[in-house]
Amino acid sequence: MVKPIILRTAGTNCDLEIEWACLKAGATPSRVHVSSITSKKVNLLDYDILIIPGGFSYGDDLGAGKVLANEIMLKFGDLIEKFREKERPIIGICNGFQVLVKAKMLPFWNKQTASLVWNDSGRFEDRWVYLRVEKSISPFFRNMPDVVRFPVAHAEGKFILKDGVSLKKLEKNKQIVLRYVDPSGEISSYPYNPNGSISSIAGVCDESGLIVGMMPHPERAVLNVHKPDWLRNNAKDGYYSGFQFLKNVIEYCL
Repeated sequence: MVKPIILRTAGTNCDLEIEWACLKAGATPSRVHVSSITSKKVNLLDYDILIIPGGFSYGDDLGAGKVLANEIMLKFGDLIEKFREKERPIIGICNGFQVLVKAKMLPFWNKQTASLVWNDSGRFEDRWVYLRVEKSISPFFRNMPDVVRFPVAHAEGKFILKDGVSLKKLEKNKQIVLRYVDPSGEISSYPYNPNGSISSIAGVCDESGLIVGMMPHPERAVLNVHKPDWLRNNAKDGYYSGFQFLKNVIEYCL
């Protein structure tokens, strides 16, 4: 049985949602407080997938995800390195994406080439968005429609890069996994791009494709009835694309 570890700390608030979604997708997840790893009560390497969920870790002091990113890399960065060397997936969603970027795990390992900053709107954006599933090197987005809808809920979701060279490298390496688009699948401006991310980037992976970060929440789009217009469109019982994403991550481990 695949065992994801869901890392939580003060301010995390999406751990129960991702736990439920992982159970639906066939895994046996555990919600573990970061202190249990730093105190060595829990061994990170006993797990198959590391998931850092959404929320406001440590109140977003010093910037969204910054404190938890520092804690992870300073207190058990060696375990993260071993986890990565074993080719085990690391997934960051919303605040988790912010953590991975600021811990120098994304988009390029051990390099600070990107950040997630305040939305161009200057406010918290909380709604469903359209996303184009890109042809990336990550194995976790197969069997998904070209365009999906996931909800976003963030204030610091604008993905920026150090320079144009980094963007070209991302595109050449096929490390962009999701882009914000309009209903037809075309890149568009606000409100379809909720934060002003460069090149409408909503999610990226590392050079291996196994470390993935995204601002939208797949764990909130697991069932067809989760979609905001499910009644209007007579949605049937069954699973939606957030389920497929998590299923892909779990099946990779199998």
